[in-house]
Amino acid sequence: MTVPADPAQHPAATAARYDLPVTFQPVVTRAVLLVLAVAIVVVLTAVAVLMPHEGASPWSTAERATVVGTAVLIGAGLTLLSRPKAVADPDGLTVVNLTVRRRLAWAEVLRVNLGHGDAWVRLDLADGTTLAVMGIQPGIAPARALRDARRLRELVEALGEAPAV
Repeated sequence: MTVPADPAQHPAATAARYDLPVTFQPVVTRAVLLVLAVAIVVVLTAVAVLMPHEGASPWSTAERATVVGTAVLIGAGLTLLSRPKAVADPDGLTVVNLTVRRRLAWAEVLRVNLGHGDAWVRLDLADGTTLAVMGIQPGIAPARALRDARRLRELVEALGEAPAV
């Protein structure tokens, strides 16, 4: 790795100056989803175990396995919904959405958008496309989302090659 001549351009100096790396994620939403996932798995597993083995309408092993399997699938789905985040570091931005992870250099990000009523932040990219950043979503915590969107916008303007708009 070659160290830039200007010490201010060194990645360590950049990281210290902008307090990087920083992770943007919907903490409250994530906590609610993960607690709900665990609760559903525990409750439905307990129901499957506690249902009668004998009597007028006993549960078979297949029925119990179906209930537990359904609980695990619901828990996995809720865990997947808790995955979104964005990680900013001196070299760029990593956006993790539900099933897609994308790494962007700062110069690729032209603008950060969060309009009234938007479900999450959108990035305008240099290739003419937009990318959702589901890690910044105003649903449960709008003040935090607005603060995170402003912080990301400041990082894009400071570290990217795009002019401030």
